[in-house]
Amino acid sequence: MPHISVEYSANLAGAIDLPALGEDLHQTIVAVADGRAGGCKTRFVRHDAYYIADGTPHYAMLHAEIALLSGRTTATKRELSEAALLLLRKHTTPTPQFEVQFSVDIRDLDGDSYTRHDEPRTQA
Repeated sequence: MPHISVEYSANLAGAIDLPALGEDLHQTIVAVADGRAGGCKTRFVRHDAYYIADGTPHYAMLHAEIALLSGRTTATKRELSEAALLLLRKHTTPTPQFEVQFSVDIRDLDGDSYTRHDEPRTQA
């Protein structure tokens, strides 16, 4: 926990600095939502098949979903959502040939049913 999924249309593949975006998302989750950096997991998912708006090729999308253990206030989740949206834009090179739709969704993980196990590293 937290789990972060970043989905993007293939036409943005060269325009996003994925490592820097992941690092900044983790730092922001720690700062805004009191997350634990060691527990952050970000997955980047490129979509080669997509249909945006009216389907014309000048559209692109970048969406982040952040799942946190429940208990954060609505204000905290809103602050995190807005900060993440700024990061999506910051780490995407301007692409004037596309109309890019940026979005963020914050989800609650049910603390009563969420489980995890960290397998410790045994080799250097």
